[in-house]
Amino acid sequence: MTIDLKNLHDASISCSSCKAACCKLEVMLITDTGVPAEHIKTDRWGAETMARLEDGWCSAVDRRTMLCTIYDNRPWICREFEMGSSECQTERLAAS
Repeated sequence: MTIDLKNLHDASISCSSCKAACCKLEVMLITDTGVPAEHIKTDRWGAETMARLEDGWCSAVDRRTMLCTIYDNRPWICREFEMGSSECQTERLAAS
């Protein structure tokens, strides 16, 4: 059975009910949104990504609440990752 996620829209999807499935993805920092330095990892070529801890989660995720601790300063990619989009639903399904 194949699910067509592009045409699937579920109004019940919200970030507060998700448990941060997208926060295990690699996030490139391509604009300056004010991400605190302790959450930035710089590779040997100078590219910056959000730091991830050994468990694979973004370092900015509060493990008790699974909410972003730097939400107002989150990276551009996090701002553009649309809640309920096909990408969002794919990550939610993979995490469940």
